[in-house]
Amino acid sequence: MTIEVSELGGSGGTREQRALVLHPDIRGSQHARDANTALNEALSLAMALPGIEVVGSMVVRLPRALPAMLFGSGKVDEIKGLIEADEVDLVLVDGPLSPVQQRNLETAWDIKVLDRTGLILEIFADRARTREGVLQVELAALSYQRTRLVRAWTHLERQRGGFGFVGGPGETQLEADRRAIDVQVVRLRKQLEKVAQTRELHRAARRRIPYPVVALVGYTNAGKSTLFNRLTGAEVMVKDMLFATLDPTMRAVTLPGGLQVILSDTVGFISNLPTQLIAAFRATLEEVLEADLILHVRDIAHPETEAQAHDVETILADLGVNPEVPKLEVWNKIDLLPADDPHLNIADRRETVVAASALIGRGFEDLIDAVGTALGEVRWVESVDLGHEQGRARAWAYEEGIVLSEETADEGITLTLSWSPRQKRQFETLLVSDS
Repeated sequence: MTIEVSELGGSGGTREQRALVLHPDIRGSQHARDANTALNEALSLAMALPGIEVVGSMVVRLPRALPAMLFGSGKVDEIKGLIEADEVDLVLVDGPLSPVQQRNLETAWDIKVLDRTGLILEIFADRARTREGVLQVELAALSYQRTRLVRAWTHLERQRGGFGFVGGPGETQLEADRRAIDVQVVRLRKQLEKVAQTRELHRAARRRIPYPVVALVGYTNAGKSTLFNRLTGAEVMVKDMLFATLDPTMRAVTLPGGLQVILSDTVGFISNLPTQLIAAFRATLEEVLEADLILHVRDIAHPETEAQAHDVETILADLGVNPEVPKLEVWNKIDLLPADDPHLNIADRRETVVAASALIGRGFEDLIDAVGTALGEVRWVESVDLGHEQGRARAWAYEEGIVLSEETADEGITLTLSWSPRQKRQFETLLVSDS
């Protein structure tokens, strides 16, 4: 095992929490990436959290992960020496830690330890602005916390007195805390259900306006919000920082050429995104499920752009996005590429790829043409025959605003519809349920 250390930052100004970032590079890991690139992403995550001063970073190379403390005892002692020398207050481990590993490391180093999931949850808690975002982050944090109660001090294992005549062992403080978390989780889920109902009402209202929905997705810091602002004239927060945008934003916009769409900016994805967050933000990301077109924004200048794209596609699949929904890849930040970069030639040869720079507006005519072509190809006029008993599907078609005309005959009705593949699939599902 080897350790690489790079001293970052420095002292001065207001005293912040001094953090040491560790990236465990486990030999033979199935999803291993370049260790230095992964460490840089971990540093970006750490710097995205206010009140943190990163004083050092390390790649810790391991032959295998040890169940007790992840690292071997010798490496734990070595890192402890660095912690004491640099007066570190917080250690951030760029990877998952089991509750036992986290507790043991905190005991050995006598300071707070956060793993990658805990760090991302802290960032999300700091960035959430809307009521829904705050509730979702709180729910995800409680789900994560429930598995971590083993980290607390030994008093959690002491028993409280029982009730009744016999007495009995009672319940442990650990069980009481776990029960309190469960009660809080139920409360949050009920509040989120109300928020989700409101969001569904907004969605239903949008369906009555026959504007196609275009969803921006991509790895965090790929430039989605810059692209969104450029297309809509909005002022969504833009910063060279991971998770600068957390809460979703939607705007109705008329693109050059007269095409009217609803553009949706969503939270950025990241590798090893905590499962608690994917579950908690499913309601927010349902805008992607409703989309007529998905714009996958990629930072094409990033050294691991292919791996990032794979992570985004994996999360979209986990969310249940239909693979038939058309996608365009926007290879953003081409202003950072040299003129002879091969990515530019590849983009020219692929119909579903547009090379652009949201920062300087380069490639936007091609992007708007591609969006118009994609949406034009997926909307068409079609006539459908319905029986009189299939009133549910007919009512839904009128609610969607896709009915151009209706003709009635003895045997049924004929609707002339202007629809997208998504609307056609939903209509056919209703037909099956009506029959």
